[in-house]
Amino acid sequence: MGKLRFLFALWMAKLSIPALKITHHNGTDFPGSLAIKLCPDFLRYVEKPKTIVAVTGTNGKTTVANLLLDVLEKSGRKVMSNRAGSNIVSGISTAFIRACDGRGRLKDCDMAVLEVDERSSPKVYPYVKPTYLVITNLFRDSIMRNAHPGYIADILTASIPTDTRLILNADDLISCGVAPENSRVYFGIDRLSTDVTDCMNLLNDMRICPKCSGALRFEYRRYHHIGRAVCESCGFHSPESDYLARDVDFEKGSMVIGEKGETADYKLITDSLFNVYNMVTAIAALRQLGLSHEEIAGELDHAAILGTRHSEETVNGVGIVMEMSKDKNALACSRNFDYIQNRPGTKELFLMMNCLGVAKNWSENPSWMYDTDFEFLNHDNIRQLICAGPRARDYKLRLLLAGIPEEKIAVEDDEFRALHHLQLVPGDDVFILYGVDGMPRAFRVKEKLKEMLLAKEETIDEG
Repeated sequence: MGKLRFLFALWMAKLSIPALKITHHNGTDFPGSLAIKLCPDFLRYVEKPKTIVAVTGTNGKTTVANLLLDVLEKSGRKVMSNRAGSNIVSGISTAFIRACDGRGRLKDCDMAVLEVDERSSPKVYPYVKPTYLVITNLFRDSIMRNAHPGYIADILTASIPTDTRLILNADDLISCGVAPENSRVYFGIDRLSTDVTDCMNLLNDMRICPKCSGALRFEYRRYHHIGRAVCESCGFHSPESDYLARDVDFEKGSMVIGEKGETADYKLITDSLFNVYNMVTAIAALRQLGLSHEEIAGELDHAAILGTRHSEETVNGVGIVMEMSKDKNALACSRNFDYIQNRPGTKELFLMMNCLGVAKNWSENPSWMYDTDFEFLNHDNIRQLICAGPRARDYKLRLLLAGIPEEKIAVEDDEFRALHHLQLVPGDDVFILYGVDGMPRAFRVKEKLKEMLLAKEETIDEG
């Protein structure tokens, strides 16, 4: 009976795919949602590939999963993924629906790379058992959904199959402690010249030893609780990295990966530290999958950070930088703010990180803003900050509390009207900061900004 229900759910879900196209609906995870409604244990019956790589964590999982997919596909592997859909159980089910035939058998597929939301673990891993599970990091996320990173770590520990091999961040003691009985390897970044010992951030969620509750001393700290620590009481310390990035040089765009006493040279595909972590994470996973350093480095030379996460172009002498800064995610925004303040040159910031998708159903909780290091934006090289959208006044208040002069702040409810507050000085960079829900609007704002800059150029030419 279960198999018959599965087949019925599969056929109905497959029929929904052309129906969505005909009716011009997006519905990237609708087929999976329908299948699960008709057959709650749908994932139990669909065929799985021999090798499954799952990628989870608070930040960076989309970027890491896409890097893995890019390298594996370019190297000739046939990989199924949920790149086009969501990372919850319905999106993962949709990926399998698209990859299998009418009997639930996979079509021409060597392996799977699946981005999995941390909270979806109990619904996914009983049926889809990863060969490898990559955990990028664990930080505070939306207080309404993910509460505290220790809470998420406990969910993962209770959900991960015992025979799954873990690929973990040695510089993050929270994710390091997940599923302690599982086999594991670690990746990390060696000490950098910019590292400190005291926490410079508002969030610091690893202060005491997870073994004896003694005080932790950080030998070096990168940001928040990321770094290398030792317990003064019992000697507990951060694990050694099996894949260690050394000699990270942002000016030369290079780094070295150390593994088992040998080294391999890599070109950086980014100038941001958090994306270097994403790159090192992907390298560690690809090495576990058996790819050589030469093969990985060659394919990464042609890879890039997803354009919906970060992109840059110059129009009429003004740089336009699109930077995803997840709303309700204090750490993601803090990392972006730190990155922006350290970029050379003068900037204008356009803040439109507004949770639009849930506005009709519940009120967004703005408490995350007070865990976010807006103080990083109180810098001489930031000329102006434009607060736009339904949370504009909340952003202004937080900027004022960060000590930013009021004359540098402009507020406008309508994002398109807010563009007229920009000074658009040639040589400046304009950063448009947006969340997941606001992404489509942010790119329309970018197009409007480009129109303004091009019109400005035509006016100058006519004069």
